[in-house]
Amino acid sequence: MSKPVIVEARNLRKTYHVGEVDVHALRGVDLRVEAGEFVAVVGPSGSGKSTLFHILGGLTPPTSGTALLDGQDLSKLTEAQRTELRKRKVGFVFQRYNLLPTLTAADNIEIARYIARRDGEPDPKFQEALQMLGIAHRLRHKPRAMSGGEQQRVAIARGIVNNPAVLLADEPTGNLDSENSEIVLKLLQGLNERLGQTILMITHNPEAAAYAHRIVRMRDGRVIEG
Repeated sequence: MSKPVIVEARNLRKTYHVGEVDVHALRGVDLRVEAGEFVAVVGPSGSGKSTLFHILGGLTPPTSGTALLDGQDLSKLTEAQRTELRKRKVGFVFQRYNLLPTLTAADNIEIARYIARRDGEPDPKFQEALQMLGIAHRLRHKPRAMSGGEQQRVAIARGIVNNPAVLLADEPTGNLDSENSEIVLKLLQGLNERLGQTILMITHNPEAAAYAHRIVRMRDGRVIEG
């Protein structure tokens, strides 16, 4: 039995106007990510992978083509509707951890629940995820008292606290040394394999991409493999 498609791109195109020059970031991209998959999109700088990430996450609209998030066509939604869908369906992890420096780790995680207007206790899977991430003992610390690897693990916890349909990770190891990179990638792999979290990861690093189930390669705004 086929699994539900969580994110999908159909002939996706994106053109930026820079002065009098048109920059074609995406040139007809097709991509499907099913529930429970861990997919890595790899490619050099300028290949279009970050643009694809932003469109599929509902952060920016395409110039043409269709972007679907959990079955909903993002191009048919207003900006406000895209924002609401993003809050409920997408978790984000970025290269820069984007933690609020004045808040503790626990509060940085909780603010994601507040923004999404989630009441009550988090999903039981989240408590298991916290144990996997190994940050339960650091929840009262502020970012400045934590290592880069610990901060990224807090960012991952924030990304999954609302039990999103998909976790979008953009260069999640870009600011980490090799040891912490391996820890974070194994944690993402564990969240996928043990908890069934669907993950779409953008990376330029083939070693990071190897942790995924499937690798999609991009170049010059097109998918060339995967």
